[in-house]
Amino acid sequence: HETEMWLSFDILPLALVLQPARHAEIDGAQSASKLPKLVALNVGEAMIAASQVIRPRHAQALMNEQQIYFRGEKRNTSSIHVAVLGGGSFGTAMACVLGRKGVRVTIVVRKLKAAEQINELHTNPYYQSDLLLPATVSATLDPAVAFSDADFIFHAVPVQFSRDALTKVAELIPPDVPVVCLSKGIETSTLTLMCDVLSECLDDEQPLAFLSGPAFAGEIAQGMVTAVTIACSDRDLANDLMELLASTNFRALYTSDVVGVEVGGAVKNVIAIAAGMCEGLGLGTNAMAALVTRGCTEMRRLVVVCGGEPSTVFGLSGVGDTFGTCFGPQSRNRQVGLRLGRGEKLEDILSSTNEVAEGVATARAIKALVNSKVRGYRRDLKFPILFGVAAILDGELDPREGLERLMGMPLRIEDFMSFHEH
Repeated sequence: HETEMWLSFDILPLALVLQPARHAEIDGAQSASKLPKLVALNVGEAMIAASQVIRPRHAQALMNEQQIYFRGEKRNTSSIHVAVLGGGSFGTAMACVLGRKGVRVTIVVRKLKAAEQINELHTNPYYQSDLLLPATVSATLDPAVAFSDADFIFHAVPVQFSRDALTKVAELIPPDVPVVCLSKGIETSTLTLMCDVLSECLDDEQPLAFLSGPAFAGEIAQGMVTAVTIACSDRDLANDLMELLASTNFRALYTSDVVGVEVGGAVKNVIAIAAGMCEGLGLGTNAMAALVTRGCTEMRRLVVVCGGEPSTVFGLSGVGDTFGTCFGPQSRNRQVGLRLGRGEKLEDILSSTNEVAEGVATARAIKALVNSKVRGYRRDLKFPILFGVAAILDGELDPREGLERLMGMPLRIEDFMSFHEH
């Protein structure tokens, strides 16, 4: 039953109690004394329990207005407004990250039911539906309302629908408001990265930044520890974003290599499909480790081809995101591969979920991109995993045939660090 206390609960880990107590500037011992049902746990047990679950009805208790450095001066987070274009899983999760710091967030959604339920019940009926959103998070169907006084606009629309969505709202976005892209992948119709899509759709001087890294929406929404990369050519903008997002459970690091981050965020989804197929076939840990490692080699090659820095692959947006997506049970792309490896048909897999597995479209786009940018007649020898996944998705091979083709590749040096020699 809900009580009149500032935080209601049945049994709540001590670590979870002390965290919001500290944020609310309430002494931890004093707040604990107000909670007669508290079960005392040792610190280790409390931390494990806190990392595993944040009950929906406790989400608002984590909201905490703070002071941060923003554009060179201190501001209360409640004075900052962020619009999120897209009310899917990741957009909703990032709204929670901001809302828990006291930032005012407006999510632009497409369905009236979503807007009404977010505004009235503080839940998103379609995504992260068991999560109680912070009170500072609201929703609207009208992007003009959301964008009019926004300090930032977070773009959270799936890649293949991004150009259409941006074209419809471009005139409503003030040219000096930074747009932060949360979407990862390659647009199949043009073979362009999201940095190119945003540049083509928005004002020439529009400030842009790109967020990537190992960040499952479900874990972010639960308040679990997450670290990401902010890619941006403007260091001051990146500093503002890092400050805006920083908390005890969320951290952003900076890089100027936008292309490297974008390519890594796209390729990792395709590698995850391959990793899922490896598991679905029951090939074991040795095969999985080898496949993911060689997949990262192909990622680095493509980063170089597209003009990015190969060292970016070793960061959060490269191997970090790849490891999370390949080994994390929440990965949609890994699940697609897993089910393919077990013999299911692609169309049945895709029709069984309302969430987008970007790697399916991206695999085909990467193959076309490589064919357009890489010289030579045996490109499949340089990108065997990426080309193999595309062939399986197109029905040219089944997963086991793809494995046999990969194992039949010519013997060669392990050329992880040298692409231009081959």
